[in-house]
Formats: sequence, structure tokens, C-alpha cells
Amino acid sequence: MNDLLRHFRSKQLETETEKVFDTQCPFCSVQCKMQLIEQRNGERKRYKVVPMPNPASEGRLCIKGRNAYQHAVTKERVKQPLLNVNGAFVPVSWSEALQIIKEKFTAIQQEDGYNALGVYGGGSLTNEEAYLLGKFARVALQTKYIDYNGRFCMSAAASAANQAFGIDRGLTNQLSEILQARCIILAGTNIAECQPTLMPYFTKARENGAFIIVIDPRETTTAKLADLHLKIKPGTDAALANGMLKVLLDEGLVEQKFIQERTNGYEELKQHLASIRLDQIEEITGITVEQIRKAAVTYGAAQTGMVFTARGVEQQTDGYMTVRNFINLSLITGKIGRIGCGYGAITGQGNGQGGREHGQKADQLPGYRSIENPEHRAYIAKLWGINEQDLPGKGVSAYEMMEKIYQKEITGLFVMGSNPVVSNPNANFVEEGLQKLKFLVVVDMFISETGRMADLILPCSSYLEDEGTMTNLEGRVILRKAGRTPPGEAKHDWEILCDIAQALGKERFFSYSSAEEIFNELRMASRGGTADYYGITYNRLTQEEGVYWPCPSPDHPGEARLFEHSFAHADGRAKIIPVENQHVKEQITEEFPLYLTTGRVLTQYLTGVQTRRSHTLAASHFESFLEIHPKTAKKYRIENESLVKLESERGSVTVRSKLTPDIREDTVFVPMHWGDMQSVNKVTHQALDPYCKMPGFKVCAVKIKPLVDLQLE
Repeated sequence: MNDLLRHFRSKQLETETEKVFDTQCPFCSVQCKMQLIEQRNGERKRYKVVPMPNPASEGRLCIKGRNAYQHAVTKERVKQPLLNVNGAFVPVSWSEALQIIKEKFTAIQQEDGYNALGVYGGGSLTNEEAYLLGKFARVALQTKYIDYNGRFCMSAAASAANQAFGIDRGLTNQLSEILQARCIILAGTNIAECQPTLMPYFTKARENGAFIIVIDPRETTTAKLADLHLKIKPGTDAALANGMLKVLLDEGLVEQKFIQERTNGYEELKQHLASIRLDQIEEITGITVEQIRKAAVTYGAAQTGMVFTARGVEQQTDGYMTVRNFINLSLITGKIGRIGCGYGAITGQGNGQGGREHGQKADQLPGYRSIENPEHRAYIAKLWGINEQDLPGKGVSAYEMMEKIYQKEITGLFVMGSNPVVSNPNANFVEEGLQKLKFLVVVDMFISETGRMADLILPCSSYLEDEGTMTNLEGRVILRKAGRTPPGEAKHDWEILCDIAQALGKERFFSYSSAEEIFNELRMASRGGTADYYGITYNRLTQEEGVYWPCPSPDHPGEARLFEHSFAHADGRAKIIPVENQHVKEQITEEFPLYLTTGRVLTQYLTGVQTRRSHTLAASHFESFLEIHPKTAKKYRIENESLVKLESERGSVTVRSKLTPDIREDTVFVPMHWGDMQSVNKVTHQALDPYCKMPGFKVCAVKIKPLVDLQLE
């Protein structure tokens, strides 16, 4: 019997192989570490995911992370270049694809000028690839038009932090300090579904005695944790912050010494708040005076406290000013720059932080340098080996690029790591514009909604295959290992950029052999800049499990907590400003009587290009839906789980109803992960924040009707 068993096991070992890949989740800004174990028995493969210890998530993984490998190993991957021939995609060789790009890009720029080419990036690219994409646009293509989908993620908070503090980093302190905060404000953030591995920080803080305030028009899973849920009318968050600031001043809950020594602008704020009446704030926001007082007094009286904002308050046409007002709360109470005190913007995308620091934004050069600053331009031009006058100037924001495409000012577009047909507001307009392009190149793992419109699709590697660094929501730079071989002829994004540059005759600027080589150039490009990575190396990242920026030298530990002694403005002081109550571009009317707000669900990510290819995640949410209050549903004759037409002045979508008392009666909610007839951005408003060009995704006026009524008409 034992001989038979040994024989069976030896035969089993002959056919079974096991590979272990160290990696990290490709999705949200926590960037949880894990191992993927690939077991093969003949033609059959099985996969096992093992969470790994790391400082941010402490070894936790959510359902998205556990199932991320499914999209990377699916047969739906694009594995070779695809050329659109009369509406059908035909495989071509890389040499053919590169020759086509060379011919088309050259012809467009000869006919329409250098700036007729646009580059559209993504917040999930590695730091190396985000850096190289910016260099590619400005050196290989010599165009000023580059921006990325992170414009829709962090631009309001980034602009606000830069202006208030002099530096933009997601969190001003470490995640671990959440446990030491005695009052926590979560404004427009549903962490339980968007960054679920962070939730234990907040549950433990509550167990330690923290009072948690959640500001959201919906009673989300996060809001259910709250001691106080402020069910706010969409788009009125700035007014609510004014009400809280008013109470803090009236109750003497301000830190005068901190204000006098470390801030500017307090007197102007004080004068502004003198004209504010709490009953007016109640009328604007739908939050009672008693609740406003309770929130303000609790936060003001707490010895330590933290304020977090996310897309709920940032994706508004006054998102920049709204975030400034929530930062005002931290500044006038002195709750920043010390343990358990700070401000944090909960980044959405995996590398939303690093992606904007090194050159994907229209107005930025690597290291958070300004493209309009002569000294900054000269530094980067010298590093890149070009003349400063050849470095293009400032372009426009992501949605404004779509407007220029529609107007035929941009006639060729290169898209990498993004799906603008689904992610942009006023999506019908965007789709119409892309149809006018002379040439559209999309780099992706899959044929996305944008990819379907492409003239050429280039296959890229997944997170399991593409090594590089990511910067998480804390500002901690992390090295993502990747040992799996890309399928078919798929290449890394950085390799694709180098190949195209070579085809265009710019190979001397793009002769890299590894991601680490690109990172070392990035280090030099960021040196002395606001986002200084110079002291960070691959070796340090491996040894130390990540390093915070700024890190100006190899022996610098990295700054885990910012602003302990000084802010980043020249005078060392933070800037307080007065903020008006409301700047909503679109109000409800008799024809469009409901507010629409958008957001995410636990099992999906961004426009769903990756998560909808995961059979486990797709099974959890296989279609979009519309959350509506039962009383509102009754008024419009809408039954639970029935098809509903949702319409604005810009377009309409069809989604299935979900009745819930957890949402305001004047508001409906639709997630943003689906395309085509379920793409909610066919409805959303195109108005932009004047400061940061963030679209107002979170507020637009809509009407609803049961689909059965429409079929009877």
C-alpha cells in the first residue's frame, strides 16, 4: 500500500508545477501586497491568492484584490496589435503597427501642426510609465496636449492642498495615526466599498473612543459606522463646512496660537463667517442646526482629529473651494502636523498620487514642477537633452481635450491606460468627438468601449507582468514586483512608448532597458522639486517596504508626517481663505426634479474594463442600478428591480431600480462602472470647476420614468 502511494505521489509531482508571483493589487490607492500561486496540472491551472504583510493594509485583501488575477489570465486579453479594417479588427505585426503610427502621426502633424496630437493617460500607470508618457508627449510628439483620467479623481484635492499647504500629498500623516484621532470627519468618502482594507483603522479608532462623522447623501456601509451621519443635499458641502466653521468661532473652539504663528488669512475668514446664519445653512444643506452644532463642537473639542475628503465632495464644480473649506477646519483648530491630527484626500486610483506628480498633467513637469516656470522648464529640458524653447507649454484638462477633439483642433489621439468614452462627463459628446479623429491609438489589455472606436489597439502587460513603482494614498512609494510573462505579443507600456519613439526617430531620448533605469531618471527629474524622489531607490524600496516622499537624499528616511514645524509655502505658513456657500452649476427644475449623484460599488473599479472581465466580480454586480427612496419611487410609479429610464438634458441611460431608505428622497444614485446603454456619464454635466477643471459628476438634474410606461407610449 505504501509503495502504491509513493508511486502515485511521484507521478503527481511529475505533472504538477507551481509558480509563485510576488505582486500587489492593481486597483485602489492602498496598494495591498499579495502572492499569486499558479498551480498547473497538465493543461489545467489553478490559482491561489495569499495576502502579504505590508504597512498600509497590514496584510488585508478585499474581494477585488483576491480576484484581480482573473482579468490578467482571462482569454479575453488582447495579445497582438489589432488594426481596424472596415470596422473589424485584424491582427498585424508590431513592425506594421509601428509603421502605421509613424505614417499617421507624421501626416497629422504636417497637416494640422504638432499640437494636433493629444495624449491621454491614466492613474493606474506605474510612476515610471506616467513619467515616460509625459516625456513621450513633450519630446517624441512635441505636443502640449497631455492629460489623464486622474483629473477626474484628485484634481480638486490636489489643487486645494497645494494652495493651502504648499504641497499636495494624499495624507499629511500616516494611516496608523487614525487610531489616535478622537474625532474623524469622512466627507464624501465611502471607504468600506472603495478602500475596504482601510476600514479596520476606523473601526479600531471608534473602539478607542473616536467619534466618527460621515457626510454623504446616502447611508453607505461607511455611514453605518458613523456616530453622526449628515445626510447632506448633493453639492452643498461647502456650505456645511461654513456652518461648522461658524460654530467653532462662536464657541471659541479655535487654536489662536496656531493660527497666529502658522497661518495667514484668518481675519478674512472671520469676517466672512460673521455674515453666515446657521438657519440659512440648514436650508441650503438639509442638515439641522442641531446636527451642525454637534459635528462642529465634537470635532473642535477633541484633542486630536482628522479630516478626510474624497470624490463625494471633490467631484463638484466647486470641489476645489469645498476642499479648501474642509482644510480650514483643520487649520483653525490646529489639528494638523501632530500625532493623530491631519488632513487626507482618499485617492481613488492605484497610482492617482504618483501619476500626477511626474508629468501626465497638462501643467506639470516631473517632481511636481510647473511647466510655466522658466527655472523648472530649464532644469527638465537640460535633463532630457533638449532646448528649453522646444519644450511645449501648458495644455488643457482631460475634458477640455475632448472639446478640442470635437472642434477638430486635436485630430489624432494616443490613449494609454484609460477609457475616456465611459469616464468623461457628457459621454455622448465625447463619443461624437472621437468619431471625428483622423487616427486613434488605444493601448490596453482589452477591447474597451474606447478601444472599439480605435484605429489601432496595442496590447499591454498586466500588473502581474509589469514591474514598477506606485505611490499609495499616504505618499508612500512602493515597488511592485512582477514575474509573470506577458501573453502573446503584449508589451509593457514603457516598452511601447520606447518603440514608438524609435519609429519616430527619437530613440536617443528613449533608450531604456528596464523600469529601474527609467526610475533612476525620474529620481533625477524630481530632484529638488516638490515631489522629490531622489533619495528613493529600488534597493531601498525592497529593503524598507516603501519610502515616503519627499525624500531628498539616499540617507533621508522620508517624511511620514508633514507640517510638524512648517508648511511648504515660502513663509512657512498655511493659507486660510473664505469660501462661498454654493456653486452648483445645475439646479433641479420642474422638468428635471431629482438630483443624480454617482459613485462606486465594492466589486467594481473605475469603468470596469478589468473588473468586468473577472467572473467572480462580474457575478456580484453584473449590471448597473439606480438607488431610489421608496417614497420617491412610489411618486414616479417605479417598482423595485424594474427597468428605469434616467434622463438629463444631455442624454439618457437605462438601469434597474433598487429601492432603499438609505438615500435622500430628492436624490438618486447610479454607479459609474458600466458603459454603453448603462453608462451614467451619458447623463452627467460637463461643467468644470474653474480652478482645477474637475467635472461636477456628483450633482446633476434628472428625471426618471419606468421603462414600461415608455413601451406603452
